[in-house]
Amino acid sequence: MNLQVTPYASSPSSSFPPEYTGDAGHESDICHGIWFDALLVVPAVLFVVYLVLNASKNVKKLWRGGSYVMIAYYALLWFASSLNLAWCCLQAWQCSPQKEVAWNFLSLLVESSILCLEISVIAFLLQDNYATGMETLGRTFLVSGIIVGVDLLFKAIYVFGFGVPLFVEGLENTQRMKWGMWIIHQLLIFGAYGFVLFVHFSGGKDKLPPRPAFYNYISMMFIINAMGLFACGVAAVGIGFGIWLYYFLVLCYHSLYLPFVYTTFLADFFQEEEFLLDNAYYSEMKDAGFFDADWE
Repeated sequence: MNLQVTPYASSPSSSFPPEYTGDAGHESDICHGIWFDALLVVPAVLFVVYLVLNASKNVKKLWRGGSYVMIAYYALLWFASSLNLAWCCLQAWQCSPQKEVAWNFLSLLVESSILCLEISVIAFLLQDNYATGMETLGRTFLVSGIIVGVDLLFKAIYVFGFGVPLFVEGLENTQRMKWGMWIIHQLLIFGAYGFVLFVHFSGGKDKLPPRPAFYNYISMMFIINAMGLFACGVAAVGIGFGIWLYYFLVLCYHSLYLPFVYTTFLADFFQEEEFLLDNAYYSEMKDAGFFDADWE
């Protein structure tokens, strides 16, 4: 199996990682191959369908719960999932020179929305307590907004200013700048997760929410970003395995990250709300005397 990505191949390929099969004057219909696209699209579609099927119930629980943080995360999750679904379904755009600007713009939006969710989760975990008020929400999104804004600005300058193809395979003379940008990006995210783990294992556990699922999430993302940093570093020196590993992580990230966030941070909230609601109904029925016959 050839692991090296060919920037401008002469014929379409269905291999993984993706191969660019067009050139400056010809449009290509296939860039990744059917299996790569399917592995992106199917999980994204299933997750959005799951969100749709549970939307009414979840919105009611959020409204009753009154947690501004959870409401904001749920809305941001919806926004990121919708953009991610569009990105997964429109993979052919990156192979069409006519859609290059649209693809770069869509990719920037998707990356920024998911990064905003990712940074917001980290910022929320580093709050002094597991609060739910507007003050906590404001601090959380102020931090994430600044970081995402700077990240978006630099990527936009790279893509539209310097012509560096961050989201597609380009010419050899732009590859070092591309991988250099991704190395910096991965290094910063890797450092953020490493800092949270350091706080957790250095005696600062009282400052973090006492939920094991949160630390499982942080540990998993720390490992994934370490692999991403390694992949970008190896790809920067032209080794095909690094490029293969990078695209494999891209596939996993866009397919599984959003469901992972939902399972870790929102699913328990909705289940807890349902449990509390059942207890409230039981208490009301007990006060009304519905269970008096059971004690006779």
